[in-house]
Amino acid sequence: MAASTDTAPAGTQAVSRAFDILECFLERREMGVSAIAERCELSPSTTHRLVRALVARGYLEQDPRSERYRLGRSALVIGQAGRKAFGVDSALPILRRFGRETGESVNLGLLDHADVVVAIRVESVHPLRFDQPVGSRIPVHCSSMGKALLAFDAPNGPLVLSDLDLSQSTPNSIGTIEELRIELDEVRQQGFSTDDEESILGVSCIGAPVLDGTGRAVAAIAVQAPTARMSAERRLELQSRIVEVANEAAAALVVDGAWVSAPLNRVTSK
Repeated sequence: MAASTDTAPAGTQAVSRAFDILECFLERREMGVSAIAERCELSPSTTHRLVRALVARGYLEQDPRSERYRLGRSALVIGQAGRKAFGVDSALPILRRFGRETGESVNLGLLDHADVVVAIRVESVHPLRFDQPVGSRIPVHCSSMGKALLAFDAPNGPLVLSDLDLSQSTPNSIGTIEELRIELDEVRQQGFSTDDEESILGVSCIGAPVLDGTGRAVAAIAVQAPTARMSAERRLELQSRIVEVANEAAAALVVDGAWVSAPLNRVTSK
């Protein structure tokens, strides 16, 4: 993960690098300076300076025995404030009820440029399952949540579809802009989206957008299960049910106009 400085305004390089360091801890609980420096493509001296600044503000803390770093209390406070601002805690009981009803994993995700970020995770009760922890990132084009978000103009996405890197996660992943455009049109017409082993072989998902009062997606939810448990009959049942659950979540979420950035342009082949 290189430091995100290419498009940053002048004078904000240190800020961008600090965020890159914090984002390392989305995937790992603890890290040493050398690992952080390698991950962010920074020199050890620059990394150490930024890490110490983050420790001073409470966003990181150091284990005195291992000398490795982890997220600090300030990060926890900011995270809790973010959950409240997005209304995530209000939607959690709805997703838990849906998880109990289906017995499957249920996610709520938000769009972040070319990825969906998992904001809520309800685990399946089955031994055979696939877990995506909160903070996981999934490419939008091979995710049922991603397709729902793109189809319904979620904020913080790409300005045009051609900005997306359509890398193949599996042989079933969408590979061209034209294929993606056709699928997004279908999602708009039917109100739900699918992922048929497009992100992970053996795992299928059905998603739906969580819409604000203008019909724009502010989040998306998905139910996820091994393909072996996704019979045609069960798919039909979940397709109608997930739209209802998404509508319930929409009523619970706090939708603030300040979230909204430039919408996705509905292009055909750009």
